[in-house]
Amino acid sequence: MGQILKFRPQTLDVSALFLQLVAYIMGVAWHKALPKANKSRFWAILNPGPFNIKEHVCITVMAGAGASGALSLPAFAAERMYYNLSQKDSLALMTLIASQFCGYGMAGLFRSVVVYPTYAVWPSLIPTVSLVDTLHRDGDLSVQKRRYKVFWIVLVTTFAWEWFPQVIAPTLTGISVFCLANRTSTNFTRLFGGTTGAEGLGLFAISFDWLSITSVPLFLPWGTTVSQGAGVILAAIVSIAGYYGNVWNSRQLPMLGSTLFYGNGTLYNQSLILDENHQLNKTALAIQGLPSFTWTRAVDNIGTNLCITASIVHVVLWYHPRIIEAWTKWRGKLQDDAHYLKMQIYPECPAWWYVATVGLSFILALIPLYLSNTGLPWWALVIAYIFAAVYLPVVVLLQAITGFGNTAGALTQMLGAELVPHNARANLYFRVSSHPLSTISKDSPDLRRGWLHYLQLYSSHSVAQGAVMTKTLKFGQYTKIPPRAMFFFGTLVGSICQYGILHWIVTTHFATLLTVEGTSQWTGASVQAFNAQYGPGNKYFIVPMALDQFLTPLLCLQVIGMFVPVPLWVAHRYYPKFGFNRVITPALCSAIGMLSSGITSSIMSYFMVAIFSQFYLRTRHPTFFRKYNYLVAAALDGGTQLMVFVATFSINGGSGGVIRQFPYWALKPRGQHDYCAMLPKPGKA
Repeated sequence: MGQILKFRPQTLDVSALFLQLVAYIMGVAWHKALPKANKSRFWAILNPGPFNIKEHVCITVMAGAGASGALSLPAFAAERMYYNLSQKDSLALMTLIASQFCGYGMAGLFRSVVVYPTYAVWPSLIPTVSLVDTLHRDGDLSVQKRRYKVFWIVLVTTFAWEWFPQVIAPTLTGISVFCLANRTSTNFTRLFGGTTGAEGLGLFAISFDWLSITSVPLFLPWGTTVSQGAGVILAAIVSIAGYYGNVWNSRQLPMLGSTLFYGNGTLYNQSLILDENHQLNKTALAIQGLPSFTWTRAVDNIGTNLCITASIVHVVLWYHPRIIEAWTKWRGKLQDDAHYLKMQIYPECPAWWYVATVGLSFILALIPLYLSNTGLPWWALVIAYIFAAVYLPVVVLLQAITGFGNTAGALTQMLGAELVPHNARANLYFRVSSHPLSTISKDSPDLRRGWLHYLQLYSSHSVAQGAVMTKTLKFGQYTKIPPRAMFFFGTLVGSICQYGILHWIVTTHFATLLTVEGTSQWTGASVQAFNAQYGPGNKYFIVPMALDQFLTPLLCLQVIGMFVPVPLWVAHRYYPKFGFNRVITPALCSAIGMLSSGITSSIMSYFMVAIFSQFYLRTRHPTFFRKYNYLVAAALDGGTQLMVFVATFSINGGSGGVIRQFPYWALKPRGQHDYCAMLPKPGKA
């Protein structure tokens, strides 16, 4: 399920809420359908009693470990789509497992400051915990019965409703008054359209599609949401001004798009600049010219790189007293968090378990490193692991306190490109990490191009996997589950399932995934962006494999990012009542890229939901907010993802059958679903 959603126009992970719902239905059905424990010892093993909260959480954790979508998979997809290469299945699976184990092991080593303390709330977990509480608490209480009833009513209603924006009436994904008023202007499309990927900025559009909106605005802290809103406003201004000001000849390209282009706006054929060994051919590059990004993609890169260093400085300035206090309490066994204290009845996982997990992942990573001809040396793999260990606490602290999730992709891209220029395949794997040296000269550009893929895998991707595991540990603390390594099972089984689904999607929808706009059901935008970032390079930021030098813009942006949180921190020290401490600068910087791709028509609705929930309900009706806000969030997400799952395997070809389309009508017009004018499609070189 998680892998399917990676190729949907709406970027969405399989939520723990959906997994909880499926686990609950199956668990209750299992207990009721099978003979009870008093029948025989055999049935006592298979059906010992009613489905309980601990079983429910354990199943959710194991399923979540496998369903989160291994972050190395875009590298394998990019290899097939753009390089006509395929990893051996055994080596690919070994790479998946190694990268996940790396992050999981490191997560356990930092649990004293990102799991145990009270300040590590993890806002994204609140709906999840609220759901298990509703499903398993004493059902005889009148209040509990009401909450239980509300949950199922909202879930069933959402499941039924989502068939309209997703299948029957896609216009509901984004209604743009401006496009309805002028259906011929492509400029209106660029500014106000947004129901398909790379259509437009989606300004002032209203979405009725919960798959696009998501439950995030219902649980994200108000300060984080306001920071994101400021970033989106800034993004709209910069995107419009830069595109219509023709900065970097941007009007020759589409306004939005994640792939690479020639300067005249046609799709860049990167195979023409690579030789038969997938190494850079500088002569061919001189003929073809450097690839270009769209202006909005460049704006996204600006925000991403500002965010990386702003995150580090933000954590150091605002959270260092809490971190020191938490570490001191843990060392002195003085931790006073109520949930942590109740967990002391269970034996803790010793630190050496997590150290051993990291060591095992390193060994597993070395095998495909030297058997897949990736070009990544062992010392670069060590650098990737060190980076992951340093940056992981920054990422998880931000998620635990503010709800904002950050990645280190651009920084590891920069590091890897400096270490291994000229290697497009390696660039995809420095994020993920594996390529042998044995047949290539130490200084060969052929060698240095293959590294980056794998280096990224074991650096920034391990950070992301570590964040998933840290969140899992906190979930276990909230629900009082013994802290054991349940995630191993989910990782092993999940990796096999994810790889198989990836193979099916890329094979079945190959042509669609290569297009800029995709369809309303499938898009290759995530793989296109991954390849554009870590493949042949781009004109405005990192082009070391073309120029044999490290360009300064990225480094300058990251230096600037270090100073973004400082003025607000200083202002708060002098004016503590003005709320400067509630501005989350990494979230603001990251939101600058929210308009760069995907379905943008939902952004205004996203903030409207946040205002209603976190500003109005929370302040005016706090009791109602506490009882129902997070429960409704769980029901909305659960119903939506249940609908996507059913639709994928019933009418969208997920089971290998025929894709069935609903007939065209007023709310499912030919062309753009929001009635915006069709944009000219980029030509092929």
